[in-house]
Amino acid sequence: MTTAPALHMSGISKSFPGIRALTDVGLRVDAGEVHAIVGENGAGKSTLMKILAGVHQPDAGEIELNGHPAKLADPIEARRRGIGMVYQELNLVPDLTVAENILLGSTPSRWGIVDRRALRSRARAVLDELDARINTDDLVGSLTVSQQQIVEIAKVYASSPAIVVLDEPTSSLSEHETQSLFRIIRRMTTAGIAVIYISHRLREVLDIAQRVTVLRDGRLVETRSTDGISAGEMIRLMVGRDLTDVFPKREVPIGDVVLSVTGLSRTGEFSDVELTVRAGEILGLAGLVGAGRTEVARAIFGLDKRDGGSVSLDGTEIAIRTPRDAVRAGIAYVPEDRKRDGIVPQLSIKDNISLAVLDRVSLSGWVKRGAEQSMAQTKATELTVSPPDIRPRVDTLSGGNQQKVVFAKWLAAAPRVLILDEPTRGVDVGAKADIHTIIGELAAQGTAIIMISSELPEVLAVSDRIVVLHEGRVSAELPRGSSEHDVMHAATGEVSA
Repeated sequence: MTTAPALHMSGISKSFPGIRALTDVGLRVDAGEVHAIVGENGAGKSTLMKILAGVHQPDAGEIELNGHPAKLADPIEARRRGIGMVYQELNLVPDLTVAENILLGSTPSRWGIVDRRALRSRARAVLDELDARINTDDLVGSLTVSQQQIVEIAKVYASSPAIVVLDEPTSSLSEHETQSLFRIIRRMTTAGIAVIYISHRLREVLDIAQRVTVLRDGRLVETRSTDGISAGEMIRLMVGRDLTDVFPKREVPIGDVVLSVTGLSRTGEFSDVELTVRAGEILGLAGLVGAGRTEVARAIFGLDKRDGGSVSLDGTEIAIRTPRDAVRAGIAYVPEDRKRDGIVPQLSIKDNISLAVLDRVSLSGWVKRGAEQSMAQTKATELTVSPPDIRPRVDTLSGGNQQKVVFAKWLAAAPRVLILDEPTRGVDVGAKADIHTIIGELAAQGTAIIMISSELPEVLAVSDRIVVLHEGRVSAELPRGSSEHDVMHAATGEVSA
C-alpha cells in the first residue's frame, strides 16, 4: 500500500494583472522529507508557496494534504491544516520575550491573566525538542539573527505542523550557524514533518534536501533526487543557460592604500579593529554571525557611534559622525537589509537612484527633473536593471533588481570606497553573477571595496585579501587562495592574528 504524500499540488496556475506567475505547476512532498525548491527570482517559488499558505488562491489546480483535497481559503485555514511558514523577513515582535513570541496567539492564561509559569514551561519544551539553547525570558530584539531564526521556527513548530516552509532561512547566517539550523531541520524531519526548503544557496540544497524541484518562468522544469544532480546542472535548469562562473573575479592592478582604519572600537560590539583597503582591491570581511562585521561597517560609515579609533582616507584622518560625512568624504555603503535600509519602497526606481546625489541634480533647492531622469536612466542601463523603464515603484522589482538599484544609487555618487554588506543576499544565481561583474568593473576603475558575506565561497572567490573577525576582534588576515578551513579556523578563534 502506497502512503499518500504530505502534500500534492497539481496543475497549479496563477495570473496577476499582466503577469502569468504560474502555469500547470505540480509539487509532491513526502512526510519526513526535505524538499528543495529552486529557481531565479520571478520563477514562481513565492507565488506557489503563498498559494500553499492561503495568501493567494490558484486560478486552476488542486491541493491534497495526506491524500485529501484541501481548499486553503486563507492563512488561518492553512495554519489549521498544519502548514507553517517561516518567511525570509522574520515575523517576530522584538519587544516581547522569546516565550511570548513562540506562543503568540495561544498564550496560556488563568482567569484572564497570562500564566507566566506555563508560558515559560511550554516555550522551553518546544525549544528543548529542537535542541535550541535560548533563554525564554530574553527579549527577541536582543537576540542575534540566527537565534531569531530559531525562535521563528520554534513558533511554527509549537503549532504542531505537518509541513514547514523555510524561505531563504540561511540568507543572513554564517556556515557555522547554518549547520546549527540544519540540525534543527533534521530533528523536524525525524518527527515526520515535511520541510520545503527554498534557497539560492545550491550547495546547501545538496547538503540538506533529498529531492529538488526546479522552476523557471512560472513552470515546472524538473524534480530530481539530489543524489543525481550537481549545482551546475541546477543552474542550467534554473536559467536555461550555462553560468560558468557565478562569482567572476576580474584581475586588476592594486594601487595605494585608500582607506585605513586604526583601533576602531565600540563597547560590547568590537574592539581595536585595524584594516586597510587599496585602490582596485576587494577586501573580504568574514566571521561568524555576531562577530561584528556589520557593526564595524556601520561605524566606518557613521551609522553607529564609535568609542575609539580613527578612519583615514589617503593617509589623512577624517571625522565621520554621520553618513552625510562619509558620503562627502567619498565612502558609500550598500546595507545588508536592502528593504529596510537600502531602498524607499514607495518611490520609483528613478527617485531611489537619485537619492544620494540630489545636490548634483538640483539648483537652488529645486530638482532639475531632466538632469535627474538622464542620470538615473544612465545608471539603470549600465547596471541592466529590469525593467528598463525607471518609472515603476522599486518594490515591484525582483530582489536582484532591487539590489542593482541600490548599487546604482551609490555608483551615481562615484565613491572612492564602497562597503558592501551581503551584496548578493537573497538574489538568484543570474543576478548574483551580474552583481559580481559590476563589483569587478568598479575595482577595475580603482574603487576600494570592502565586502562582507556569510557565503564563504563568495568571499574566497572574489577577495584579494580576507580579514576575519572573531568576537569583535581581528583574528586573522588571510591572503588570496586561502581555504574555507583557514577562514573557519580564524572565525572560531582557533587562529590569532
